[in-house]
Amino acid sequence: MALPGVRGLDHIGFTVPDMDEAHAFLVEILGAIHVYTLAAKRADDDWMSAHLGVHPRTEISEIRFYRLGHGTNLEVFAYDSADGQAPQPRNSDIGGHHLALYVDDMDAAVASLLQHGVEVMGTPVASAGASAGQRWVYFRSPWGMQFELVSFPDGKAYENTATTLLWHPKDPAR
Repeated sequence: MALPGVRGLDHIGFTVPDMDEAHAFLVEILGAIHVYTLAAKRADDDWMSAHLGVHPRTEISEIRFYRLGHGTNLEVFAYDSADGQAPQPRNSDIGGHHLALYVDDMDAAVASLLQHGVEVMGTPVASAGASAGQRWVYFRSPWGMQFELVSFPDGKAYENTATTLLWHPKDPAR
């Protein structure tokens, strides 16, 4: 049974080691718009553990919210972790992840990243099978988080016979 009333993804939250560095990357390189900031959060009881699953004496130094294009929002955290922080997970680790950004022009987007000194991981790959028509490439933020550029301006092969289509930022009603 589906979750009652679910409409879609509201935001993605992630933690960064340096909020100002993350802000510069998100705004100046990716084109995100900073919408608002929340002040520090600290609790002297077990609130942080009960609600966020972190050490009870961990503090949230700051939270910033961003809008990125026509997709989901970003909630970016800076923590002062009472029990240390684990390294950035790889895609193959449990909880590993990446954020994929749809772009209209893959080559122009890659050129822009390279011009800004961003580490682009390889060259764009042409997908096959159900994803034929799509090109993608990964890149890293300054703190090592993986992002992906993806583009399929003429659609993907699966769309020719599918009764349900994946959501797309160019056609959010589908």
